[in-house]
Amino acid sequence: MNTEQLRILATLISLSLCACGGGTSQSSINQPASSGSSPNPVPTISALSPSCAPAGEQFVDVVDNQLTVIGQTDFATGSVVRWNGSDRPTTNGSGNWVTAQISASDIATAGTAVVTVFNPAPGGGNSNSLTFTITTGAVDPQSIAVDPAGKFAYVLNGGCDGGVSGYVSMYTINSTTGALASIGRPVPTYGYGDYAGSVSVAPSGKFAYVTNSGDPWDDGDGSVEMYSIDATTGALTSTGTINGSCPGLCFPSSMVLDPSGKFAYVVTGAGGAGNPYNVAMYTIDATTGALTSIGTIAAAGGVPIYVAVDPAGKFVYVATANATPGSAGSLSMYAINATTGALASIGTIAAGADPVSVAVDPAGKFAYVTNSGSNDVSMYTIDATTGALTSMGTIAAGTDPVSVAVDPAGKFAYVTNSGSNDVSMYAINSITGSLTLIGMTAAGLSPTSIAIHPSGQFAYVTNSGSNDVSMYSIGSTGTLTLIATIGT
Repeated sequence: MNTEQLRILATLISLSLCACGGGTSQSSINQPASSGSSPNPVPTISALSPSCAPAGEQFVDVVDNQLTVIGQTDFATGSVVRWNGSDRPTTNGSGNWVTAQISASDIATAGTAVVTVFNPAPGGGNSNSLTFTITTGAVDPQSIAVDPAGKFAYVLNGGCDGGVSGYVSMYTINSTTGALASIGRPVPTYGYGDYAGSVSVAPSGKFAYVTNSGDPWDDGDGSVEMYSIDATTGALTSTGTINGSCPGLCFPSSMVLDPSGKFAYVVTGAGGAGNPYNVAMYTIDATTGALTSIGTIAAAGGVPIYVAVDPAGKFVYVATANATPGSAGSLSMYAINATTGALASIGTIAAGADPVSVAVDPAGKFAYVTNSGSNDVSMYTIDATTGALTSMGTIAAGTDPVSVAVDPAGKFAYVTNSGSNDVSMYAINSITGSLTLIGMTAAGLSPTSIAIHPSGQFAYVTNSGSNDVSMYSIGSTGTLTLIATIGT
């Protein structure tokens, strides 16, 4: 698990400790003050969930637009959330959190709002204030995918709170310049916890899928959201959700579709409370894009983070982190049943510390794994018959390497380095598969993922710290040249 993921996880755990004992019923702490009881305190608030939303979009609960306010001192019966000084319908939770219904008009225009909580008499009073931001677009971009025709790009954004509410930003791609242009407002992912999620596009270009890692306050069941893609505009329309359940589809973190578009595989990123770590397997309806479960297979040791498939659709590889952060991880190998899509384990092979991403070259001869804990890339050859990997060693990357991608010609590989805010560029030896560093190029803040255009002429990098996407042209030598950046 990389540094950014660990930071986010620590933040969510801290917030959940503040919000323990949740629910919408009033606790015994929040009963009306009886004669002679202590007066209500002046509340002190410490966090908003979420703390922002894109203008014109809904947040947290896509029906009710609910805002959770977390306090450092107990609220009271009759506590009211105030939005720019005006009361909003409020539900008391336990002693230190309340929820309020925010209207669509409250977040219709980009800007900020002042949030406070008022405790009624006896005692009581108005709390300190926190700022809610209505953004021009989504924030915390985590994953990017380009459709097979190279016409559209989609970015999964985690949201303001380390991924409590997510959105997908949609773009058209200029075929000549490679520049992205926003299609419109971002689309909600209808789920919680997208900081560990991913976005994928079907090989047909007709469907897109997003993994939602799950509500951190509710055992992280998570979900997979399904969308249809408008062939003309590229706009996404939700076609349904597969809700997770633990064990099973529990805290999904990464998803991949096989090249035929018949099967999909999702790794489950958390196995708490005795739940096993799995790879969930699905068939895909060619007409509707709907997913149908065909079961799960146990992940081979550690914490599965990322899943990739070879170009022939014969093998699946899963980057698996050690349960102890900073320790050596592994790469799990699976064979795909061509008829049913079911996976069969073919073993594991060692990787570096905290492996987080896998890429297979277009010929299916080599595989590359980024190791965020050891700041390097593991290189492997692939047995064309069995799918088994053989290590070729490692090569240094930047600080906290996250995502790796190979160009369509199999000549170059690129690695985003979240800690050093840059991209490592490598040439691939066509015979051995070994990488040779050809340079580094600057990215935005905390780059998270990279996608290569099907033409091999352009590359796109999501930057979670600066809330934008860097667009590059790819030269004949594999070097990246920045075209521009665009906000998410």
